Amino acid sequence: MALNRHWWIVNGGTEVQAMTTANIRVAFATSDRKRVDQHFGTASALAIYSITPQQATLVEFAQFGELEADGHEDKLQAKMALLHGCVAVYCQAVGGSAIRQLLTADVQPFKVAEGTLIEPLLHELQAALNAGSKPWLNQALRRRQSADSSRFDVMAAEGWQE
Repeated sequence: MALNRHWWIVNGGTEVQAMTTANIRVAFATSDRKRVDQHFGTASALAIYSITPQQATLVEFAQFGELEADGHEDKLQAKMALLHGCVAVYCQAVGGSAIRQLLTADVQPFKVAEGTLIEPLLHELQAALNAGSKPWLNQALRRRQSADSSRFDVMAAEGWQE
C-alpha cells in the first residue's frame, strides 16, 4: 500500500525542536486527528506527535489508501517506514504480525477503545515523561540514549580520511 499524502508540520519554518532525552515521537491511527479510531494495518492515516514534558506538537500526518484486513503483509511497509523514530503507536486494534514488526522496530503498540481521544493520551504521556512512571517509556528512552552515545564510537571505528 502506498502513502497517498504526507505532511510535515513545521513550526513557522524557523524553530527546530531539539531531540532531548525527554522528547519522544508517538503515532496515532486516526481518521480525523482527534480520535484513535483505526486498526493499525488498515489505518487510513497516522498522526505523529513530538512530545516533551511541556508540550505535545503534531509534526507529521500521513494518509494511506483504504485497505481491507486481508493479511497482505506489504501493506505494513509504508507504515513501518513512517514510524521510524517513534517509541509507540496507539491504535484501535493490531494484528500479531504487525505487533512482531513493531516490537522489532522498538515501537510499542497500544490498543485502545475505538474513539479514544488523542489529547488525553498526549497529556498522559507528558505526565509520564515528567514522573518517569511508565517502565516501557523509561526503557525506550534508555535505548535511544544508548544509541545516541554510541554513534560516535561507530564513526571512530570507521576511521577518518581527509
